[in-house]
Amino acid sequence: MRESVILSVENLCKSYGKGEDKIAVVDGLSFSLRRGECYGLLGPNGAGKTTTLRLCLGLTAPDAGSITLVGRNVPLEAREARQRVGVVPQGDNLDPDFTVAENLLVYGRYFGMDDATITARIPSLLEFSNLTAKGKARIGELSGGMKRRLTLARALINDPDLIFMDEPTTGLDPQARHMIWDRLRTLLAEGKTILLTTHFMDEAERLCNRLAVIDHGKLIAEGEPRELIARHIESEVVEVYGDNAMAWAENEGRGKSARLEVSGETVFCYTNDAQAMLTGLQGMQGVRYLHRPANLEDLFLKLTGREMRD
Repeated sequence: MRESVILSVENLCKSYGKGEDKIAVVDGLSFSLRRGECYGLLGPNGAGKTTTLRLCLGLTAPDAGSITLVGRNVPLEAREARQRVGVVPQGDNLDPDFTVAENLLVYGRYFGMDDATITARIPSLLEFSNLTAKGKARIGELSGGMKRRLTLARALINDPDLIFMDEPTTGLDPQARHMIWDRLRTLLAEGKTILLTTHFMDEAERLCNRLAVIDHGKLIAEGEPRELIARHIESEVVEVYGDNAMAWAENEGRGKSARLEVSGETVFCYTNDAQAMLTGLQGMQGVRYLHRPANLEDLFLKLTGREMRD
C-alpha cells in the first residue's frame, strides 16, 4: 500500500560534465522502500549507488525526477526529512577529539535534541553496539570493528525511521561483520527500515527482503534475492579448476552446461541438472571441482559482467 512506502524514487537522473564529456551517473532510476524492510542497492564500482544515496538525502541536487523521503519532498524539504533518517557512511568520520560518549552527544545536538534526552539514550546505544565499557575511550583507542559499531550507534541517536547504510561492513573481519549483521537484524525486528549498499553478496542475501541491481545508473533487476536468482540463473553451478580444467571445458564442459564462463583459472558451469557433468568429472586427472547451488554472486556477475571496474 502507498502509505507503507517510506522512500519513493521516480525517474531520478544525475549527470556530470558537459558536452561530449557528460556522463549519466544516475539514469532514470525508480524504486521504493516499504516500512520495515531491508532494501539492497547492488552494483559494481561506479554504478551510481553512493550518488543515489546522496540524492535521496538531499545532499546532491538531481537533474530530473522526484524523491519522497519519510513523507517529505527532496530536495525541497531535505532538512526536515533528514530529521527522521540515520546515516552510516562508507568511512568512519568520527571525531577523534571526543570520547565515544561525547561523539554521540555532539551528534545528537545536530538534530536539535537537548543534552538530557541525548544523555538518556547513550547507555542503551552503547549496550546495543557492545561498547558500554568504551564510553570514555578516545576514538584512537578503538579497533576498526568498534569504530564501525559506534558509527551505527551514532546513526541511531535520533531514533530514525529509516537508516541509510553505505557499505557498512567493508574492511571488517568476519567476527565484526557477523556482529553488525546481528545488530541490523535487531533493528529490522524493531520495525526500522534499512537502505543498504554492499559489495558482499552474502550480506545482501542474508539481510535484504528485496534488492535492486544497478549498473551505469540504470536499474537492471529488482526483486527478492531467491526469486531473482531463480529468474536469471540456472539452479546449479559446478566450478572446475586444475591443470586440465580448460581442456575439459572445451572437450566436455560446453556440451554439458547450459552456460559456461571462464574467470582466471576457474571454469564456471551453469546447469539445471549437474549429475551427468559430475559423473564425468569423477576420477579425472588434473581436474578438481566444486558443486553448489547458484547464489546472488552468480546473479550479480551475470548481470554486470566479470570485468574489473575502477
